[in-house]
Amino acid sequence: MNDAGAENTSEDRFSYRVTRGVSDARLTLAGWWQKRWVRRATYVFGAVLVFFALFWAIFARDLPNAEALADYEPSLPSVVRDVNGEPVYSYARERRVQLSYNDFPPQLIRAVLSAEDKTFFSHHGVDFTGLAGAVIDYASKIGSGERAKGGSTITQQVAKNLLLGDEYSPTRKIREMILAYRIERAMTKQQILELYLNQIFLGRNAYGVQAASRAYFNKDVGELKLHQFAFLAILPKGPANYRPETEKGYARALERRNWALGEMKQNGWITDTQYRDATSRPIDAVNQLGTLFDSARADAGGYYMEEVRRRLIEKFGDTEEDGPNSVYAGGLWIRTPYDAEIQGRTRDALRNGLLRYSGGHGWSGPIATIEMDDQWRSRFASSFKSIDYQDWRVAVVVSKDRGAAELGLSGGKTGTLPASLAQTPYRKIGGPAFNALKPGDMIVVKPMGGSTYALRSVPEVSGGMMVQAVRTGRIYAMQGGFDSSLSSYNRVTQAQRQPGSTIKPFVYAAALDNGMTPATIIVDGPFCVWQSASLGQKCFKNFDAGGGGPHTMRWGIEQSRNLMTVRTASQTGMDRVVRTIKAMNIGDYQPYLAYALGAGETTVEKMVNAYAALANHGRLNSPRVIDYVQDRHGTVIWPDKWRACAACNAADWDGKAMPRFGRSGKQAMNPMTAYQMVHITEGVIQRGTATVLADLGRPLFGKTGTTNGPTNVWFVGGSPDLVAGVYLGYDTPRSLGGYAQGGRISAPIWKEAMAPILKDMPKEPFVAPAGIRMVRIDRRSGKRVYGAWPTSDPKPAVIWEAFKPETEPRRTIRKEELDAQAKAERARAARGPAANKDSDFLQREGGIY
Repeated sequence: MNDAGAENTSEDRFSYRVTRGVSDARLTLAGWWQKRWVRRATYVFGAVLVFFALFWAIFARDLPNAEALADYEPSLPSVVRDVNGEPVYSYARERRVQLSYNDFPPQLIRAVLSAEDKTFFSHHGVDFTGLAGAVIDYASKIGSGERAKGGSTITQQVAKNLLLGDEYSPTRKIREMILAYRIERAMTKQQILELYLNQIFLGRNAYGVQAASRAYFNKDVGELKLHQFAFLAILPKGPANYRPETEKGYARALERRNWALGEMKQNGWITDTQYRDATSRPIDAVNQLGTLFDSARADAGGYYMEEVRRRLIEKFGDTEEDGPNSVYAGGLWIRTPYDAEIQGRTRDALRNGLLRYSGGHGWSGPIATIEMDDQWRSRFASSFKSIDYQDWRVAVVVSKDRGAAELGLSGGKTGTLPASLAQTPYRKIGGPAFNALKPGDMIVVKPMGGSTYALRSVPEVSGGMMVQAVRTGRIYAMQGGFDSSLSSYNRVTQAQRQPGSTIKPFVYAAALDNGMTPATIIVDGPFCVWQSASLGQKCFKNFDAGGGGPHTMRWGIEQSRNLMTVRTASQTGMDRVVRTIKAMNIGDYQPYLAYALGAGETTVEKMVNAYAALANHGRLNSPRVIDYVQDRHGTVIWPDKWRACAACNAADWDGKAMPRFGRSGKQAMNPMTAYQMVHITEGVIQRGTATVLADLGRPLFGKTGTTNGPTNVWFVGGSPDLVAGVYLGYDTPRSLGGYAQGGRISAPIWKEAMAPILKDMPKEPFVAPAGIRMVRIDRRSGKRVYGAWPTSDPKPAVIWEAFKPETEPRRTIRKEELDAQAKAERARAARGPAANKDSDFLQREGGIY
């Protein structure tokens, strides 16, 4: 009992102590609270807490992370490099070139600081002196509708431009100050200035000083002079106010630039002599340019650059939403095989050929039409129609009377088109072209002096031409029409056209793979084929109802004899023929005889690539306009398995084996078959349908082609290193006229382009692959010859012919027989050449079905 009582007493004592301690604390706090200064201090402290909580909730909550700016990657344009690695073109919605801080000239930095923030290196994100002035200015303009001075430091501008936006309110200004302070803690002054100089908008769609330097002066920023630095430094305040192309903008820009120079002098950053010299100089800005790299190297490559853009977008996407390597934001570096010299030759040759053909056909009509009202100027500008040929220009007819038409031109200029300079017949309705003109017609004109212009006609006929490397598939040049500024439709890669007789080498290649030889005798005469029970038998014949009789395969190809081709395809089997054509990536056709004469559709790109494979011993590459693509950091991201050749650019030999590249592409044709076809089609140049090229005096192969109508005229061929192809035709196929043939129209275009390109290249022969046997044969009979040798005559009695092993002709011909044949041939030549009336029998007979 006593023990229990003692335990209870201990618990009561403990409880008493706790209660008494709490009561003492309450009494103490109550005593303190009775003091007035304690209550006031508590109220102030609470108010401060509430103030900061509200301030954080209103201004600081959800602010972007300033530290993220250290890893910030802006949207950058993608840049195209040419075959030599030089930048030639860019794809950009915003012009921007990113530089490091050390790349900015010191005078440029001083000019910008003088104009924007001369205390930049001493403040901590906010210049309170400038801020006070901005607050006073804001208060004075409340209710006036005017915008107050910003008073922002460069750090604040970085915060606004990159993280906050351009909202005009005190709330945004306070958020901007908070963020500027955080940026200053997270980044160095040099990093902040680098961001600013790379990101600030300076007009002409240029972001950053390097892009602006190109846009206004067509120079890199390191090439500018003091007065140009000062001009760039004034632009952040409002580029639209200082447009040098307008009279008012020029005056404003000159005054503001001189003010910036004065600030630089006042800050001790330039001398009085430098100041006087710089202020005496004009604002020598150039006209607005189209891309970051406008130069002669890229002027000719409109179709080429557009094709590169299409393929990049297909691979990487268009905008930032498509991924980090998008074309217009990813800052890609694209290495291409584009060769400006070859492209220029290709463009000029195709244009000249189009102009020659259309020269006698009259005016082709307006290139477009717009509605004429008080908004016609904006409609004209937004049509984006232009022309890059000599000094021709696109104009719109504003009004017309009997004697002249008033023209509107780009840049707000006007001109006059006298009726006397628009008398070309209008091909569609006849009569002078001037009579057909009406307000709203967009036409092409040529300046004739002063404000007078003469009407010019853009060829209605069009075409495409491409030049490709034989061994790699690299495309050096691509011209898809008269001018990409008028139409971006690329007739090299997009136009599906019938290739005509240019398909024949692949028909005969199938025959060579299936038992025939170049000396095989084929009858050139009427040929009949059973089509079906409903269609019955279809017989084909030459135009004169006769035939050339039996001839060698070589002769049939050189002279482009259609009946021999049809007979060969039938004997070989059209299933084998179309399989060969498909293997060469020309097209996937049904096994109908019409396709042996080029009735299927394909593109210039595919035909050129297939001919390049013939010259490459049957090895087919993928034609390419892109060698490789690097991201903004220089890492190759395409092709997927691309590897650098580390030893290729070594300064000296390291004693190891030289780097050698394996052959690219796939073996699409027997190498011996491919060489046989090249060897045969060399004869097309020497004595066949493309003798216009014979005077180039170098090993060439190729084939002409003319399709039904004729609607397309072709020539495809080349040397052991380069292959090129060209076609002409209307976009909506119609007859080019009875005289139009590949040898008359397309081969001369090919010659004009390729003669200067090939001139400085070595004259190398086509090299036969292993296994080929070169045998002397009689050119007419195909029989083997002993005791006689080929001569330099383009039509010799004896020629070297290429055979596969064990396929050489067993028959022989005696020398006296050769002499008799030569005498007969000389007699025929003395009588004059016979008209080749059957070159287009397929067209005249309505085709094969």
